[in-house]
Parts: sequence; structure tokens; C-alpha cells
Amino acid sequence: SGSTSVQPVLEALAEEFMALHPDVTITYNGTGSSTGVSQANEGAYMIGAASRNIKDSEKEYGMTEKVLAYDGIAVVVNPAVDVDELTMEQIQMIFKGEITDWSEVGGTAGAIMVVSREDGSGTRGAFEEIVGFEDELTVDATIAEGNGGVKSTVVENPAAIGYVSFTYLDGTIKDLTVDGGTADVESVLDGTYPVSRPFMLIWHEGNLDEIGKSFLEFVDTDEAKTIIEDAKAIPLP
Repeated sequence: SGSTSVQPVLEALAEEFMALHPDVTITYNGTGSSTGVSQANEGAYMIGAASRNIKDSEKEYGMTEKVLAYDGIAVVVNPAVDVDELTMEQIQMIFKGEITDWSEVGGTAGAIMVVSREDGSGTRGAFEEIVGFEDELTVDATIAEGNGGVKSTVVENPAAIGYVSFTYLDGTIKDLTVDGGTADVESVLDGTYPVSRPFMLIWHEGNLDEIGKSFLEFVDTDEAKTIIEDAKAIPLP
């Protein structure tokens, strides 16, 4: 269980693993990163998934950590917004509520609708840390559940700005260039796109059975890396 950002990747990997092992069933519960880590610690699920680095407080659980892949977080707007590029500083000021009108960043005048994620979201935690406004989100922000909730909210509101995992980009929302870097895999790998983070798996060795160990070996294979890439995440080199 865990991050909704990691969910499309792990479900694709699980589908292939189950095809190779017809007697195995793998389920994934998209609960958010913090819940995924705590449930893996408690043994409610064999493996937890987080779309951020593991916090120091979580490291005290003594679990094993593994980077599954890397992901970019796209800054997205409704297609009606006539802004194509922002700086990290501008994004920070928008999400802190210091910039409130699109005309302040080169767009047509109109109030900016800020869309963010729920507490415990790994995407929210990573985004706030990377952009630099932890615990300073504007009180006027609209809170949406999951990446899908952010995407649908941005689609429905012509003045909206939000953020989603690369895995949720499908052409219905417009991703922005950030500090000159475009929201794509190549720009994450060459370091020109600044808003990126790891997809983590975490578990207690004592909670793994042979199937769990086999699955964790499978996600390192070349076949798995192709599946990860097809799911729009970035496999390890």
C-alpha cells in the first residue's frame, strides 16, 4: 500500500509478475505515502510505497528501503491559462499566496486558483520541499485527494494551477516549463527539470515471504525497467 503516484507503476509490474506466476495475487491499496510506510511497519501490508524520501522519523522503524524509480512532478494548469513557463520562485510565491493573479506572471488578468494535495501525500510533501514552501501553503488553496483529484480539479477550473506526478500527464492539462526545464524524462535525467523525486519501496525483512522476495528481485530486471518506463516513470540507470 502507499503512494497514488507509485500505484500505476507498481500495478503494471504486479500485472506482469502475476502473468509469470499465475498462482500469485498482488493487491495495491492507494492510501498515500505516509500511510503506506506505517502500514508496512505494522505488517498490515508486506511492502509500502512512498513517492518521496523516507523521513528520519520513519527510518526509526528499521525497515529496508529501495529506490524503485524516479519521477518528475509536473506543475500543471488548465489549458485556458495563457502561461507556459514559471520560475521556481514564482511557483513558490503562488503556492504561498504571495502571487494571486495570473497577470503577475505574464498571463491574462484573473485570480489564480491554487490546487494542492491532502495531508500525508508524498507528492505534496516532495513538492513543498523541492519548491521551498513547507508548511506555508496558502489557506485559500483547494485540497484535492490523489493525483487524479488534482487533475480533474484543474481540468474543471480555467484559472487553476496544481501539480501531479508525470504518470498522470495525458494531454487534458497543460504542464509548464520550470526554470527552463521541460516536464519530461530526459530533462529529469539531465538535471534541467528541477521538480523530481524518488519512488521508494520499504519493508521489514521479517514480513517478506518467498513471493515477496521474488517480486523485489523482479523489479530490478531489464523487463521491469521497460514496464516502469512504459508507465511514464524513470527506471534506474
